[in-house]
Amino acid sequence: MTTNPFALKPSPIHVSDERLADLQYRLKSTRWPLDAGNEDWFYGVSRNYLEELVDYWIHEYDWRKSEKAINAYEHYNVQVDGVPVHFMRKPGVGPNPVPLILSHGWPWTFWHWSKVIDPLADPGAFGSDPADAFDVIVPSLPGFGFSTPAPNKPDMNFWKIADLWHTLMTDTLGYAKYAAGGCDVGALVTGQLGHKYSDELYAIHIGSAQKLNLFNGERAWDLSGGRPIPDEIPEQIRSRILEFDRRFASHLAVHVLDPSTLAYGLSDSPVGMLAWILERWTRWSDNKGNVENVFTKDDILTHATIFWANNTIETSMRVYANANRYPWMPAHDRMPAIEAPTGITFVGYENPPGVTTETRVQNFLDSDRAPWYKHVNITAHEHGGHFIPWETPDKWVEDLRRTFQGRR
Repeated sequence: MTTNPFALKPSPIHVSDERLADLQYRLKSTRWPLDAGNEDWFYGVSRNYLEELVDYWIHEYDWRKSEKAINAYEHYNVQVDGVPVHFMRKPGVGPNPVPLILSHGWPWTFWHWSKVIDPLADPGAFGSDPADAFDVIVPSLPGFGFSTPAPNKPDMNFWKIADLWHTLMTDTLGYAKYAAGGCDVGALVTGQLGHKYSDELYAIHIGSAQKLNLFNGERAWDLSGGRPIPDEIPEQIRSRILEFDRRFASHLAVHVLDPSTLAYGLSDSPVGMLAWILERWTRWSDNKGNVENVFTKDDILTHATIFWANNTIETSMRVYANANRYPWMPAHDRMPAIEAPTGITFVGYENPPGVTTETRVQNFLDSDRAPWYKHVNITAHEHGGHFIPWETPDKWVEDLRRTFQGRR
């Protein structure tokens, strides 16, 4: 077995000492809000926990240690249609590795894929069939992580990113055909690849299955679309609907309506930035009431430092607004709109109100989203939250492999 040849020269990531020193200065100079009466997180992130985390960031967290772990993989920086793109790569080890591009979401970084890269690239080392190997490509979405800066491209959204990814995989890297996977915003990117470029894809695997016109329309910032909850809904389901709305409503509204306004504070204060994204990692992960059951302090601060060091909080948030400002338009009118064979992984913490893990697949098949996809493999798991490849990496790998069986 051999690894695939690769023409590009690796460029390890590095955050300068000056930038890290500035981060320390800003952390130590934080002016804290009072946050009285917020021990239960009712008003958002509690100062008690945030101060503990920031103290750890100042005195114990070691970015250089994380940087070394990240640089155990290959890293590359390229220009794709004038857009800076960073990607991490793990060469496939097997008789015929299939190229696979994995797209993250928000507030993710490329490093959220780190738990699945090795078993996907080298299944033989994990007791699986080497014939299932992938040549794994993990980019930072434009405006995220190390894919910066691109001031001449302020309009990036998921369907424009899909065009960049296709150019990256075919023109830049020279693959005639490839596979794709993604979650959250990355699932929309991947879905668009499956819509527009299905002939050049083996298949796709996603962590949700939304319609590609999700952000079209005047009320894209409102999950309910302005519709009230019907009076006859049982109280148990009503409370779940309200909990779901509360979980996602604030970031969706701000990111669609005025992300740049928020960014002035978050780009200046690392504590402010951390609070905004920590809220999502805490509320969206299946952590049983303690975020550190899913993300250790070091994990949280590694992802946060990737956001901070590259000043990407504004450009990452704007992806939402741009999906609405530049609405998705179909490349063809065939159905299913996403013609690439599609695998889907659902997780229990994101079950819709009134839906159980046992009924999740059928609920999807009965929905108006199912006809959008040429779905060939749908799995629902009892556990796991929004950050699927980080929270349930073994399940994600199993599901993705199953999607590509017989399609290589």
